[in-house]
Amino acid sequence: MLTPPPASDEAVSQAVRTPSGPQSSAPAASPMRVGALIAVLGALTAVAPLATDMYVPGFPSMGATLHASSSAVQLTLTAFLVGMVVGQLLIGPLSDGWGRRKLLLAGSAGFVLFSLLCAVAPNVELLTAARFLQGFAGAAGMVLARAVITDCFRGADVPRYFALLSQILGIAPIAAPVVGGAVLSLSTWRAVFVVLAVLGALLMFAVLKNVPETLPPERRHSGGLSGTFRTMGTLLKHRAFMGYVLVLSFTSAALFAYISGSSFVFQNVHGVSPTAYSLIFASNAVGMLIAGVTFARLSARVRLNTLLVAGLGVSGLGAVALLVLPLATGENLAVSWICLFVAISGIAIIFPSTMSIGQSLGRSAPGAASALIGGLQFLFGAVASPLVGLFGEDSATPMAAIILIALALAGVCLVLLARPWMSHGEVTHEPVGRGKA
Repeated sequence: MLTPPPASDEAVSQAVRTPSGPQSSAPAASPMRVGALIAVLGALTAVAPLATDMYVPGFPSMGATLHASSSAVQLTLTAFLVGMVVGQLLIGPLSDGWGRRKLLLAGSAGFVLFSLLCAVAPNVELLTAARFLQGFAGAAGMVLARAVITDCFRGADVPRYFALLSQILGIAPIAAPVVGGAVLSLSTWRAVFVVLAVLGALLMFAVLKNVPETLPPERRHSGGLSGTFRTMGTLLKHRAFMGYVLVLSFTSAALFAYISGSSFVFQNVHGVSPTAYSLIFASNAVGMLIAGVTFARLSARVRLNTLLVAGLGVSGLGAVALLVLPLATGENLAVSWICLFVAISGIAIIFPSTMSIGQSLGRSAPGAASALIGGLQFLFGAVASPLVGLFGEDSATPMAAIILIALALAGVCLVLLARPWMSHGEVTHEPVGRGKA
């Protein structure tokens, strides 16, 4: 289901050039090469979310090994998320002036190095620092994958490929604890970071083989670092662009509230076993996959803004039902499950819609646009993650309320800033990128 869709003739004609030849005159990439490129970009998108909480099942043993408190161990997760946010905000704009490939290779190499440093960390302080650096390096793959797609493709292929990246981005954090648990069943928590280092090394070789430079020198931004970040400042002033970015960011907050709070709701409130909870979690992931595939098919015929409004409406409906129905009828496992399935499926439509529109509006500086899209997305997610536990874990109400509030704020940004009726960022429109909304 995650196999990249075949590239159209238009996509192939505008795809990346072979790394060995001149970028302006080399022949266009073949469909097979485009497929390999998308596969590598998908893997680059997955590795940082995998690293986010793949080691979470090992928290108790980690605390014992490092003689650290539970709060100190949890701080290593926060450090990684902060590193991802900072990394995207810096690496994305830099790539508009320096190119994509060298930063992708440097980020992959750094991810390997800092993963190994995490594996051998003798104390929690060094582990926390290494996790920040690991997140910073891992951010390169996430932010530059979106920029490379914007460099290479036009038309209906853009939302289709962003739909694929969005599915990976949504499922990787869900699958990570399961993968980590499998590793921990065979070894210690340190082995998790060794596995991540191996994945990073494989990605580095995959980038070397399949990801050429997609931003030729004549298309790069001049003016050094100051000029690069002035471009980001221009995007920050772009009303429609920031509207879509905030829609995505608040929606990400809703998703992270679900990821962090659903285990308490289903296991503590509804009393299901860890195995049953894993199945419920997996079924909701399947809902995301189905919704993502549906978006990819519809995006060639239906306006992206229409799909975005529909996705937000579906998610909002699920969130309202999740909050209201238990208050009226009492806590019920089936109600919570179905409502969350609907809300999460809608999110799987919001993500690729906003990414596609945002990158289209920021096409004049794809790296800076990708940095703001991804950086704020994870920043809002990191802020929302602990809120469910802060407001109580003996009821589904706190999680439902946080999800609904986040989606409501996304709706406010959509109406007041993005204004979807104006058809910003549609694939048939010229990108706006700079200037006034």
